[in-house]
Amino acid sequence: MDSDGTQDARGTQANPVLRPAGPPLIPAMPPRPPAEQAPPPRPDGTAFLTWLRTPRPEALPGVWRFAHRARPEEEPEVVPARQLFSGAVIAFLVGWLIWSLLWNGYLGGWWLLPLYAMIPDSWAQPHSVASVVVVYAYYVLIALVILVGVGRLGRWGEIWRRFGPPAWTRTAPRAEPPPAPAEDPAEWPQLRAAGATDAADRLAGDARAGLMRDVDHARISRAWQGVRTGRHPLATFTGAVLKDGAAACAHPSGARDLPARLASHDLVTGQVRLGATADDARNPYAYRGAGLGLGPDLLGTSLLAVGPPGSGKTGAVVRPLAESLCLNALAGRAAVVVVGAAGAGLGPADAYDVVVRIGNPDSEYDLDLYGGTGDPDEAAAVLAEALVGDLTDPHPSGDSRRSTTVLAQLLGPFRAVHSRFPSVPELRQLLDMAPGPWDALRTGLQGSGHESLLRELDARERQARQPGDVAAVLADRVALLDRPAFAGFFDTSGRSRPFSLTALDHPVRVRVDLPERGHADASRMLARLVLAQFTASVAAREDRSLFACLVLDDASAVVTPEAVRGIQRLRSANAGAVLTLRTLDDVPRPLRGPLLGATGCRMALSGLTPWDGQDFAEVWGKEWIEARDVTDRQIIAETPAGKAVHMLRRVITGKAPTARAVTVRQVERERWSASELAHGVPPGHAVLSLTTVTGEHAPPLLVDLRG
Repeated sequence: MDSDGTQDARGTQANPVLRPAGPPLIPAMPPRPPAEQAPPPRPDGTAFLTWLRTPRPEALPGVWRFAHRARPEEEPEVVPARQLFSGAVIAFLVGWLIWSLLWNGYLGGWWLLPLYAMIPDSWAQPHSVASVVVVYAYYVLIALVILVGVGRLGRWGEIWRRFGPPAWTRTAPRAEPPPAPAEDPAEWPQLRAAGATDAADRLAGDARAGLMRDVDHARISRAWQGVRTGRHPLATFTGAVLKDGAAACAHPSGARDLPARLASHDLVTGQVRLGATADDARNPYAYRGAGLGLGPDLLGTSLLAVGPPGSGKTGAVVRPLAESLCLNALAGRAAVVVVGAAGAGLGPADAYDVVVRIGNPDSEYDLDLYGGTGDPDEAAAVLAEALVGDLTDPHPSGDSRRSTTVLAQLLGPFRAVHSRFPSVPELRQLLDMAPGPWDALRTGLQGSGHESLLRELDARERQARQPGDVAAVLADRVALLDRPAFAGFFDTSGRSRPFSLTALDHPVRVRVDLPERGHADASRMLARLVLAQFTASVAAREDRSLFACLVLDDASAVVTPEAVRGIQRLRSANAGAVLTLRTLDDVPRPLRGPLLGATGCRMALSGLTPWDGQDFAEVWGKEWIEARDVTDRQIIAETPAGKAVHMLRRVITGKAPTARAVTVRQVERERWSASELAHGVPPGHAVLSLTTVTGEHAPPLLVDLRG
């Protein structure tokens, strides 16, 4: 480089000239991004079609039917390995001995007579190739006959299946051939048989294109049932399918699935998988290892689950059942009401149509204290059950008619004057017979033509002067709801959005959060209110084709004589209830037996107390079993030959030679004793008995809720 700083020919810089620093260098432009990638291809419907075409055979109650393979009723007898191999070796030695005796002529030549009868005399002398081939083929045939005989005698085939190559590798399940078009559920043959070919083609195309989900299939199948029963016209159904395809007949919320699923669901059968039956000797062999699936056919008889905190009632039982019922509601087949403490983990709010957060000022919905009815007597009966149902006579014949009468004497006149029922503060004042509201109510009735209602007020005044009047108790219970935390709730003036259980005529998903923290007594009272309103509402439904279910996460202090009677009536109304208890001590002693008898499905989780186990053992009853009393007496050999035989027998069987005496008798034994329920149920397990709405029973089963 020259003195001015130019480079020389070698490309090196010598004696560079110092220049003032200039502006910073502009970095090089980043490389252009590649062309925008096309969106990922839409998934095809292979997975959905495979799921839909999977066989679901008829099975025993409670068996997960999806891809179920039935097992025999009785467990096959398995020969011990040592005895099996010993018998195989002895059978081989016996066959070898027979062949040796035949080959060496110790048994005579009778076994060659068929050979002499088949070959001509010309083959005898001299020996020809044909005669040699025939003779040795005959020898091989006789050897094979002996080999097959001793093989069956020694159970060589069982050894091959249990310890040979078939047992080394698991064979993949055989792929089922594609069903015929007339039997393929993905082709909607029921629609084609009714003449709706265009609708069937549209649905089949959406299924192959991956646009259909299990909820869509269940929802459209439910709508088709409405067409077959005459509730909906065929033209309307066909038009909706041709317009919207897999999204036709949508749920009022517009949702086609839940935000998330935690359990395995099969919406073709309506089942949810809660685990698997344990491979335990106490379970019937046909149930061992099978999945446990519950659906409306079992929940229609109601379910009672009892277990201490941490045993899995909410996470392993309540949450999956609530999730399944919400999916069935999206399919238009069920209505569900889930009641639990706030933050109990009953599913996200997006999974429900209505979320009532009692005591939370941010709650969008309110709870109708009177169940949406306009009949004062009916409203009084439901409200009395909620307020003082736990104070009535706990015997099954007990009721709350006195409390119902008191409330009816107040609700009827108030509604006649104000065209609505009283709010909580107004009801409390009327029960206390506060002078201002009481006089205003009497004044409003005078001259209005309601003389009979005036007589109700007169009767209420006379009863209030008598000792033991229940109005004071009712007022004290109403005071639990007249708190600042509930100031914006139970409004009857029309300013809020109260939810009423009369909406169970529709596939609605409801969650009610109770304010157990700080308001335990009010929470239990509200739980009784929801249960009473539920049993009254489902019995008054006109369309009972929709399955209705109440899921009550904690039924402590909720079970009353009227509640037990209401649960007994749910089966005939196509409804059911799921109740959980920490212990049966939360139920009055006279009601424990009726409660266990009113529920068709009973679950005892691990950690149960022996006292609770005794109640379950009594309701599950006893069974006749075949008891064997075996007496072994060792045989003493006195001769050398006998001692040798005994030694050989010990080598083969692994046991000393004994003379066995067996006594068989029929005895009656508890299916599950209280001690077994308290100490024999592993963690994460439960013992569950099932009853379907058609009357089929499943014995108490040991179930792994984590399987």
